[in-house]
Amino acid sequence: MQDLDTRMTEVLPPDCDRRLRQFHEYWLSIAPGGGRLPGRQHFDPLHIPALLPWVWLLDIHRNPLRFRYRVTGTEHRRVSGRDATGQWMHELHPNFESFASYPEFIALADRAVPSYRRGQPVFPISDDVREIERLMLPLARDGQGVDMLLAITIYHRRSDRP
Repeated sequence: MQDLDTRMTEVLPPDCDRRLRQFHEYWLSIAPGGGRLPGRQHFDPLHIPALLPWVWLLDIHRNPLRFRYRVTGTEHRRVSGRDATGQWMHELHPNFESFASYPEFIALADRAVPSYRRGQPVFPISDDVREIERLMLPLARDGQGVDMLLAITIYHRRSDRP
């Protein structure tokens, strides 16, 4: 496995949204060191209040592997028209396992591989969204075994930059 610094610093392209970079830098700053992943206990939402509308958190359950929304920011509720907090990903999105992004969730859960994505929305959302940028990062209470997924999704509206 690559060391934490290498895995985590090579994930974002230079032209990504500044909010993703801020989120990523915050995540790196809370890592406990020694190649260990930060856990939920290290994450303090009060340290990134300006980013919270776009942040979401998933619990990872195993045997079988499933994901449940722990919290979703207000911007997610706005574009989707619902609050997914407390819902299982596979129930909210019945075809989740067939989505092109599903392997990214698996890689993050099993191998702590961070995931950046830019492109068309995968889940049904507001018509005013033309593109998303998403960064998913692992959290591990014990520093190694990923038990949560911390993410940010920025929704670029049709009226935003091209």
